[in-house]
Amino acid sequence: MAELAGLEDPKARAVNERHGDDHGVNLGRLRALAKRLKTQQDLARGLWETGDTAARLLALLICRPKAFGRGELDALLREARAPKVHDWLVNYVVKKSPHAEELRLAWTADPDPVVASAGWALTTERVAKKPEGLDFEGLLDVIEAEMKDAPDRLQWAMNHCLAQIGIGHPGHRSRALAIGERLEVLKDYPTSPGCTSPFAPVWITEMVRRQGTP
Repeated sequence: MAELAGLEDPKARAVNERHGDDHGVNLGRLRALAKRLKTQQDLARGLWETGDTAARLLALLICRPKAFGRGELDALLREARAPKVHDWLVNYVVKKSPHAEELRLAWTADPDPVVASAGWALTTERVAKKPEGLDFEGLLDVIEAEMKDAPDRLQWAMNHCLAQIGIGHPGHRSRALAIGERLEVLKDYPTSPGCTSPFAPVWITEMVRRQGTP
């Protein structure tokens, strides 16, 4: 904890706090520290228990993803309110867990929109990498009915899923584009030069163009 405190950078904290993350550690330096520590599950649990955001990010880098039980992962997600901690937990730990599919189904149906957003992030992963067995029309029905009025983080996750369906699955692309055009979610999102807009029709069209696929 003392070493993490020594990595604190007020400028980094100011940037991170604009995104809802209450830490000021440069993530490159945090990763370098994790590389030095290597995998240490007990230390990871101890760091998580501090409740400190930087410590929790470090914990997620040095933990052993498959060592967590289903109930433990569910509890960790509900404690992970900082966006970066939430994202790293889902991407670096839950996606590597044997419980990922079970949690995907449970979380997607959860009344807490932040928890539900994790379920949608896992669904997007399946759309991209393991689409067999997914009900694409059903997913698009839910997105069409609920995305427009969803809270920000859930809306963002559903929009990512919509874009991934359109990018990777030509048979559903026209409907994905039509839903995006009609709902206009993130249409006016400020996008830096050289970056692709998160507005689904633009995102889908650009990624398909880059891939050169029909």
